[in-house]
Amino acid sequence: MKALVYKGPKQLVYTDVNEPNPQAGEALIDLDCSGICGSDMHAYLGHDERRPAPLILGHEAAGVIRSGPEAGRRVTINPLVSCGTCEACVEGRDNLCPSRQIISMPPREGSFAERLAMPTSNLVTVPDAVPLWHAALTEPMACGWHAVKLALRLAHRAPGGMHAVVLGGGAIGIGSALSLAAQGVRSVTVLETNPVRLDRLRRDLPQFEFHASFEDAGSKTPDLVIDAVGFEPTRLIASTIVKPGGIIAHIGLGQATGGLDIRRMTLQEITFCGTYTYTAEDFRETADAIFRGAFGDFKWVEQRSLSDGAQAFADLLDGRVDAGKIVLMT
Repeated sequence: MKALVYKGPKQLVYTDVNEPNPQAGEALIDLDCSGICGSDMHAYLGHDERRPAPLILGHEAAGVIRSGPEAGRRVTINPLVSCGTCEACVEGRDNLCPSRQIISMPPREGSFAERLAMPTSNLVTVPDAVPLWHAALTEPMACGWHAVKLALRLAHRAPGGMHAVVLGGGAIGIGSALSLAAQGVRSVTVLETNPVRLDRLRRDLPQFEFHASFEDAGSKTPDLVIDAVGFEPTRLIASTIVKPGGIIAHIGLGQATGGLDIRRMTLQEITFCGTYTYTAEDFRETADAIFRGAFGDFKWVEQRSLSDGAQAFADLLDGRVDAGKIVLMT
């Protein structure tokens, strides 16, 4: 089969690879599409030791079961494979399973390929009326869905009375904004510094305010800040602008340290909430929201061919992409 293989920093090759070999309890899936995640970009740049070359990247995928009793079933794929028996899994916090695996990290190859083997328990059926490339967005959207759920549990006021600021207009940031709206937060501002992307997001998502900086957004202080970037400067912005008693939900994995104004957070009782991926329940809820049309028509997403994936990564790196997400079509 064909796959887009990471060979080293800034090296992606579309080439022939071995077919996956499904194990007991797994299905072989003909992949329709797979989205490019920020973590794929980190690996592409050589910044993720968890993803050593050579490796097939990609973990935001949907397709059709190829063979067996469920052949023809359209599915979206939860890429997190957990043990199901540890304390975290039993509590329904399977995203924190200490032995969890994720496709695109050894020993599991990723979804930038024509086919993939996955446990059937990780598959969610996609209705015939829903495009598979919409269903593939369940994974990135679920990250924002989970973050919003965690943050709202910590809030001291009802969602309808809250103002939220999202840092970053990529897929995780936009997914967070859409999840905020779907979970009852009516006032949402997104900060995005790429002017090309900023213009497109303003056209495609008019229900939100988009600005290049918090200063441009005016003086309305947020009850909740979602950092979907995770670099030192964005953490500093988050801990500077959030309201006293407010919440910072941190999803981004850009840098490991720096940025937070810990003194202000302590004196102003600001809650910091780290948020990692999503639970299986979150994934199913997000898929259902997509199937119901709760997130809209995904105009802000661009489709390209998997065979042109290397160019898509290069364009993302150079800031030439105005879309909030690129989905590679197999």
